[in-house]
Amino acid sequence: MGYPQLCALFLLFISVGICLASYIEDQKRDRITQLPGQPTNVRFAQYSGYVTVNEQAGRALFYWLVESPASRGPRSRPLVLWLNGGPGCSSIAYGAAEEIGPFRIRPDGKSLYLNPYAWNNLANILFLESPAGVGFSYSNKTSDLYTAGDQSTAEDAYTFLVNWFERFPQYKHREFYIAGESYAGHYVPQLAKVVYEKNKGIKNPAINFKGFMVGNAVTDDHHDFVGTFEYWWTHGLISDSTYKMLRDACDSESSQHPSLTCMEALKRSVAEQGNIDPYSIFTRPCNDTASLRRSLRGRYPWMSRAYDPCTERYSDLYFNHPEVQKALHANVTGISYPWETCSDIVGNYWTDSPQSMLPIYQELINASIRIWVYSGDTDAVVPVTATRYSIDALKLTTIVNWYPWYDNGKVGGWSQVYKGLTLVTVTGAGHEVPLHRPRQAFILFRSFLENKPMPS
Repeated sequence: MGYPQLCALFLLFISVGICLASYIEDQKRDRITQLPGQPTNVRFAQYSGYVTVNEQAGRALFYWLVESPASRGPRSRPLVLWLNGGPGCSSIAYGAAEEIGPFRIRPDGKSLYLNPYAWNNLANILFLESPAGVGFSYSNKTSDLYTAGDQSTAEDAYTFLVNWFERFPQYKHREFYIAGESYAGHYVPQLAKVVYEKNKGIKNPAINFKGFMVGNAVTDDHHDFVGTFEYWWTHGLISDSTYKMLRDACDSESSQHPSLTCMEALKRSVAEQGNIDPYSIFTRPCNDTASLRRSLRGRYPWMSRAYDPCTERYSDLYFNHPEVQKALHANVTGISYPWETCSDIVGNYWTDSPQSMLPIYQELINASIRIWVYSGDTDAVVPVTATRYSIDALKLTTIVNWYPWYDNGKVGGWSQVYKGLTLVTVTGAGHEVPLHRPRQAFILFRSFLENKPMPS
């Protein structure tokens, strides 16, 4: 080997060494030592911090990575990105803190306890606050908060992934999935499409995308309208006349531009439904937790033990503690204060929202991307009927017809397997399935990762 070759090799070793030291230092900086109020028996690593997605605007997205416990082999487990919707709502406040994350927040808003059905027992979970202006994510360009939309959110999320994998190269080529709920019914398939298209022609892509899963997902404006109004009526939440008015005035309209008649019908429907939680129609809304538990004790013991309708309040308390923000490496100078579970600015000024995700579904089904859609059947906001109408519009061939699935001998819900898509319902679950039915959601997630039908 000649002198020039030796020099080139030497420079290569130096470059590799610098890159190696750089990402190790970045990971060390993002490592969470301990969260305030965290239990002592934690056996998994956590990281959180920022990934810049636009240098010029100073736009950075906040993430929280929760690895699988050491005993479960985090290095061999897949990576799953979780997104909450809104648009404008925090994946930390909802997905991490009250659904699939490793901890739940106690009513005091200060202490945590372990979630026995945390999804990091099955995979490494990456929570993302998206877009900028949501949760701890921020932009130094104020106008970014007023111009967010579906397209820019997908583009920024992809840029985040590319840069995040450089910071955590041990996850490159690992099986990668995307999951989310509600308006993430737009985020998830749109990001999936971008990743799929960017991976075309690459033999061994760094982002080894395998599939996605969405729950109670906003999918198609027309079918969401039809299915939602039908759910309200069949569950006795609205009158016959209001149902007819909704069907006539809102049926074929874009959700972005409802007519005055449609708006009047929607106002009537809200008045007729009364003081219920539309996200979980058979459980009490959050008023006073202590009185709620006293009134339920004995009559609904499962609810007083497992379901607390005020979990959002606890997130609001916990993540506004300065010591919590410091432990998470959150840059609170870049966000609106106080920290909020949902951003009204981002949500109210949303710029683009395609009327249907079904064309993306069709494209990714044709590409053999794994797609699972699940639905809690007590949600009146994006109900199971809306989801079923949307899936029916795809005209997919049925592989396994509608059947009940079981958990410990009891029906956990129903499922139908189509060519290219699996539908699962979870009985008794509201809009946030893992919040209302954590064990059943865990079984669902395990079946999705293993690509096996729900247990029958």
